[in-house]
Amino acid sequence: MVMVRLTNVRKHFAGAVALADVSMEVADGEFFTMVGPSGCGKTTLLRILAGLERPDSGDVWFGDRCVTATDPGSREVGMVFQNYALYPHLSVYENLAF
Repeated sequence: MVMVRLTNVRKHFAGAVALADVSMEVADGEFFTMVGPSGCGKTTLLRILAGLERPDSGDVWFGDRCVTATDPGSREVGMVFQNYALYPHLSVYENLAF
């Protein structure tokens, strides 16, 4: 793993702001979780990290390499699409801890 850094990432769709100046850093080996209501930008952020979407502005860094314009296949990132019913028998805590 490498450090992941977002700097001032913005994304909008049809006039609706999905991400507004998101800046964050996840250290190498650090466990990171995003939790929020539907429509808050979680999936958009993950799609930008994976290279499936391009930000309107801002940069995505993996270690010391800017990957903002790098195609998904060259990023070596895996993405599993969410399904809220994946573990319906578990509590919210148990799902997050899993």
